[in-house]
Amino acid sequence: MEGIENRHLKDMSAAIGIGSMIIFIAMVLVAGISASVLIQTSTSLEMQALQTAQETTSAVASGLLIDAIEGNATATSINKIAIEVRPRAGSPDIDINQTVIEISDSSEKHILRHSGNSATNKSSINGAIFNVSNFGSTTTFDVIILQDADNSVYDNTVISYGDHIILAVNTESVFSGLSPRTDIFGSVICEEGAPGIIGFTTPSAYADTVIELQ
Repeated sequence: MEGIENRHLKDMSAAIGIGSMIIFIAMVLVAGISASVLIQTSTSLEMQALQTAQETTSAVASGLLIDAIEGNATATSINKIAIEVRPRAGSPDIDINQTVIEISDSSEKHILRHSGNSATNKSSINGAIFNVSNFGSTTTFDVIILQDADNSVYDNTVISYGDHIILAVNTESVFSGLSPRTDIFGSVICEEGAPGIIGFTTPSAYADTVIELQ
């Protein structure tokens, strides 16, 4: 009887040992699968976070900055505006051929693209910006160079850091001129980065020929 009981106890011990081994292996498999899922999830989140950070940095630290907007006025109307722009700090090169101006006077909204004309260099202006012959049309704007040390604007219509240009808009063609007390708003949108914001109200009277608008 003792031999049978001892054999029975050994069989029970062996069964318990095999059961424990199966549970251990199952726990290892579950842990391995869980670890694999966590690694894949963390990798995906890391890649998404990196992409989001790059896109956010690009949107905030790149694009165009509007320094000023001046207008050329007659007694009753502003027939031309000069939008002075430059790249933001840290911005990549900006292709003006891929840049658009959205502008509205609350009654009409227009989208202007670069005319394709060669940029007018400051050396040929003689100080009279509004006398430049290429000053945009009904659907286009032209470029006047103020600073272009590497000739990137003059050669390729691409502005890089340190360049400073004027976007020439013929408001006589676009809006039939800007009357006094007209609200103007819009933006200069480049291919990548933050746009330059346009927002001003024309004066109640045009006492001067050149008027600072923004």
